[in-house]
Amino acid sequence: MKIKMIKIRRIYDPEENGERYKVLIDRLWPRGISKDNAKWDEWIKDVSPSNELRKWFSHDPSKWKQFKKLYEKELILNQVFLAKLKQLEMKYGILTLLYSARDKEYNNARVLKEFLDHYQA
Repeated sequence: MKIKMIKIRRIYDPEENGERYKVLIDRLWPRGISKDNAKWDEWIKDVSPSNELRKWFSHDPSKWKQFKKLYEKELILNQVFLAKLKQLEMKYGILTLLYSARDKEYNNARVLKEFLDHYQA
């Protein structure tokens, strides 16, 4: 049986052993990284929070619970991209979601990973 797993990692952090397919899930390109030197396989920006939600949240921990609820509502409307990510997980076994936020606890990748872990395509 093939291992299926979704991991998250900051795009600025070193690649981890066992990573198979890496998807950048931010709407904006990460600062300080050239597209030529980026170590990712695909960029799916349409699965990231809307610009309005991203700007409102602004990585404020006091807004975390509300951000999570609102982002999950947006994800429900993004079935095409959710299904694509689940297909990539099935195909490669280990899917790594890359994000650029400094905060490793309060970020969209964490919400997306939890959502995908329970998502049935």
